[in-house]
Amino acid sequence: MKIGDKISVIDDNLKGTITSVKGAVIVFRDEHGFTHQERKEKVVLQNPEIYENVATVRKAEAAKPLSKKHNRKHMVLDLHFENLVKNPSDYNAFERIFLQKEKLEETIAFCRTNNLKKLEIIHGIGDGVLQRMVHDYLVGQTNLEFDDYDFFYHQRGSVMVTLR
Repeated sequence: MKIGDKISVIDDNLKGTITSVKGAVIVFRDEHGFTHQERKEKVVLQNPEIYENVATVRKAEAAKPLSKKHNRKHMVLDLHFENLVKNPSDYNAFERIFLQKEKLEETIAFCRTNNLKKLEIIHGIGDGVLQRMVHDYLVGQTNLEFDDYDFFYHQRGSVMVTLR
């Protein structure tokens, strides 16, 4: 090591330029202008040229493991009457809305029992009877959230429910 060499201290966050060498002790000035003394064993040369021909290898980061419980899709309940029974023409309007409400109650109870957090209820746009029944039922329930904004403006035929 000679005067003018750039050095770095091994066990400290210090680096600078050598100003003098006195036997086993090196005197150097850091980037702020302060003078320090260190033994030769505690100092290494800073030589950025040794890294010029070294290729940088980028490794892909390992994917963060996700819980399978949170990886599943939300449950979907389609309340269209054709999906609930085999012969929809055998039922009158009162029986239809009653069976749809019963299915809604069963599904929300199932979600609560099995700790499912999200449920999408498809009620369709139609003339709003089923939509009104779903809204009234959800308003009467506790520990669940749903988007109440624009519920009755026939913009969406479904509502996403989050159970707490």
